[in-house]
Amino acid sequence: MNQFKTLTGKMVAVPTENIDTDQIIPARFLKTISKAGLGEHMFADWRYEEGAVKKDCVFNQPYASAAEVLVAGDNFGCGSSREHAPWALMDFGFQAIISTSFADIFRNNALKNGLLPVIVDNETHRQLLSLAEEDHEAQVTINLQEQTLTLPDGRSVEFPIDGFSKTCLLEGIDQLGYLQKQEDKIQAYEQTHPARISTA
Repeated sequence: MNQFKTLTGKMVAVPTENIDTDQIIPARFLKTISKAGLGEHMFADWRYEEGAVKKDCVFNQPYASAAEVLVAGDNFGCGSSREHAPWALMDFGFQAIISTSFADIFRNNALKNGLLPVIVDNETHRQLLSLAEEDHEAQVTINLQEQTLTLPDGRSVEFPIDGFSKTCLLEGIDQLGYLQKQEDKIQAYEQTHPARISTA
């Protein structure tokens, strides 16, 4: 997993609320266990119709391919649990999603894969949606260490994240990697504590 420390990136706005994981990555694309190429199928039913590209879809606009931040509507990622959803978003190029709330399972899957979900207040969210739609060159800066989101006008807001996920993202490790880094401490503990179960 790649480290996430500070990101300055352009935005794409999708104000639709309650976007579920089947919209993010339709079930017919879940057969693969590879992350490569899933970005092509992200929001497939929004982007294509009978194989033809929908020219009015925001994700098919030239500026979308340069965006690293998705500003999404409330309750983003609801519906069924599928890890392919953050895989597809990241393969498309997104490194962070900003919304007023996320479905818990999606949020956890995103964090485990290095995609940062950023929760902001309604006023900040409305401002970001407007900026992203009006100025495709507008950029925001996300500082994970400080847990701040800085808007183009210089205003900064804080966002929440649990300490464990923050540590993993900053260090670029998953849950297994975190445990492996504790190997010395685990061995030291085992050496000072007798086995509770006899192997004899």
